[in-house]
Order: sequence, then structure tokens, then C-alpha cells
Amino acid sequence: MVVLGIDPGSLNTGYGVVRSSGGALTSLACGVIRLQPVQSHAERIGRIYRELDKIIEAYRPQRAVLETVFLCRNVQSALKLGQVRGAVIALAMNRGLELHEYAPREVKLAMTGRGSATKEQVSFMVTRMLGFETPPEPYDITDALGIALCDLSRAGNPDSLSRAGNGARSGKGGWSSFVRDSPHMVIR
Repeated sequence: MVVLGIDPGSLNTGYGVVRSSGGALTSLACGVIRLQPVQSHAERIGRIYRELDKIIEAYRPQRAVLETVFLCRNVQSALKLGQVRGAVIALAMNRGLELHEYAPREVKLAMTGRGSATKEQVSFMVTRMLGFETPPEPYDITDALGIALCDLSRAGNPDSLSRAGNGARSGKGGWSSFVRDSPHMVIR
């Protein structure tokens, strides 16, 4: 399964394409679409749409995943972020991708075991899980990769990150079964 994780932003949009096959995880592509504040918001949304469309064309993911909107204190920022998310959702639907969304706490929990983890902790786990020598920067990239990894762990597909991942949420198993069933995921 190939999943495109997207961390949408009106100035920086992170993306990460992850493949899970036979329990092995591979980052196929990752980066950040950096936009210029001097561009109109409409121009920025258009560029995000076009750049992500090229990524979808190149890597053919089956799923696209986003974080749900977090609480925004600035109304203008929330509106702009909503418009970016709308463009990403429209792109996913136009390309026939399954679309899933996860709350930031759920992504952090899937990556670190703690829903209140820091960006540094998520970045560390993403780096280890995908075998990077150094963490990709900025955090927009590791956030997007983390969203894709979270989806793979929650998807319930045969190539998911851990067979115990879904069971632990329903009260079957837990960390001991995760460690037993997923030795490649344990950092010693």
C-alpha cells in the first residue's frame, strides 16, 4: 500500500509518500511546498494543488491522509487553512484516492505512544521507522510522514505497521503483543 500524508499550510505544505509492503516501510518521497507570502492566497492554493497532483501522478498512492483541523485562534488563518484543506480534499477526490483524516493527538499517539508528544519526538520516531540517517527538516515533512505512518498503522490492512496496533485499541494485546509481533519497530 502507498499512502500520501499531507500537512497542509498556507505558506508551507509538507508531504510524505510511504509504502508498506510485507511489513517493510519505505519513504518514496518527502518534502515541503514552500510558498511566497507575496503571492495571492489563490495563487498559493493553485500551486499546492499542482505540486501535489504531480506527486500523485508520480507515486500513485491509494490513499491520501490529512490531520484534522486544530483549534485556531486567528480566524483569518483558520479560513486560509480551511481553503488549502479544501483544495487538497478536492484533488484527492478528483484523483479517486481514499481520503482519511486523523486528529493530531492520534498521530502523536501512533508515532510515540503519547498523544501529547512534541514535534521533536514525532520527528525522532519517523526518522527511526523510515531509516533516515538524519531527520528530514522542517517539521512539516516529518509531520506529513507521521500522518502517513499513522494511517498505515490504523488502516487494518495486511501491510499495516503492527498487527497489534488495532487490537491494542480494542483491548486485545497491548505493548507486549506489539513488541512480540513487530520486532522491526522496537528501538533497543
